[in-house]
Amino acid sequence: MARNQGESRFKFVGETIAELKKVTWPTRQEATYLTTIVIIAAAAVAMALWGIDISFAKLMDWMLF
Repeated sequence: MARNQGESRFKFVGETIAELKKVTWPTRQEATYLTTIVIIAAAAVAMALWGIDISFAKLMDWMLF
């Protein structure tokens, strides 16, 4: 049984390497562009959530005090 597990692990690693060779990797320019888009989107969502949080906090202060 241990031999089959070892063989299946090697098979898995081999298949993984074969699949990674088929991948079309982005160029440096594409990766930089997409990273910038993600950072801008994350910052926009963070600012929106911050604004909503501040608004609800002020609303709760007004309602409770």
